[in-house]
Amino acid sequence: MGLGAGPPAVKRRSFTRASVAVAVAVGLVLAGACGGGGGDGDGDGDGDGSLSVGVLLPGGGASRFGQFDGPLIEKQLKRLCPDCPAPTIAATSDPAVQRQQLESMITRRVDVLVLAAVDPQLLRPSVEAAHRAGIPVVAYDRLAQGPISGYVTFDGTTVGRLQGEALLKAMGTKARGGQIVMMNGATTDPNAGWFKRGALSVLQGKVKIGKSYDTVGWRPENAFVNMTRAIAALGAGDIDGVLAANDSLAGAVVAALNAAEVRPLPPITGQDADLAGVRRIVRGDQYMTVYKPFEPAATAAAKMAVALGRGRTVGSIATGTVDSATTKNIPAVLLPSVPVTVGNIKGTLVKDGMYTIDQICTPALRSACAKAGLTR
Repeated sequence: MGLGAGPPAVKRRSFTRASVAVAVAVGLVLAGACGGGGGDGDGDGDGDGSLSVGVLLPGGGASRFGQFDGPLIEKQLKRLCPDCPAPTIAATSDPAVQRQQLESMITRRVDVLVLAAVDPQLLRPSVEAAHRAGIPVVAYDRLAQGPISGYVTFDGTTVGRLQGEALLKAMGTKARGGQIVMMNGATTDPNAGWFKRGALSVLQGKVKIGKSYDTVGWRPENAFVNMTRAIAALGAGDIDGVLAANDSLAGAVVAALNAAEVRPLPPITGQDADLAGVRRIVRGDQYMTVYKPFEPAATAAAKMAVALGRGRTVGSIATGTVDSATTKNIPAVLLPSVPVTVGNIKGTLVKDGMYTIDQICTPALRSACAKAGLTR
């Protein structure tokens, strides 16, 4: 399975589990603009000339990358390099298309690339081609293979551990010996293995894992089919919890359980704090999600991109290093994540401005929102 078979080797300078406040603090530290004055990426960003930046994302539109990461990276690049043209942003969930997009940006001679790889192995030759062309690559969210110059992500082991801990808490007395289904991400995404191992570090030896699936392409339709199979194999009444790796998969799990008329729904985890997932949490269909504050990540990626595009190093930006299957000691920023349940939506997602109460609380959810304290 290549890189997707396990998490990257992480060497931290200092990283501990943290709250949203810490994530925001990280963002403030990283928010110092890049550019003139020194060779480590620090400075005010003025007077260093224009840069062309290519940004390649594994999804657009309603996905977290389309809603949050892409716009935030563009915003931060504009702040750090006011005279630079708007970045070229390309989004697709098709690895072959993303490879074409990357190669097109190499041909156009962008100065630096920010890459959230759909398939790190397939993209490796293109990353190597960018390196030969003198174009540094910042891996974003997912660790691409090849000569990467910097990496920004959320600590995947922590994400998986938070999901596993929350699931056990929600299962109550069934957390000892109960049966769960694991709906993992795609093996082509190195983060999926990272999340899975973090969850297993909490779950193994406590619950029975009745079925475990690796979801091809992170596609909800594949998760729906797999969950339908799990219900048929294990029995509708014998599933005490579902470890879903993200909110899209959680939505598919809920749909499959509803189609099988399973009542009550078992606790289900998620990740990314998608609006649909947050609404499911308010409704009671999903137990939790993992909130990953995207602005600190976008800021770090933009800062690395501007520094590298101007020929500087990113050592002072990084919080540690990681090793991929192909490259050692990649400077990395590893950011903390926060578990969100119905009781702390207002104190995390709403407080940080990710969503307003009006966005979350549709007319059908007004009663549930009032019960959850989601009022203005």
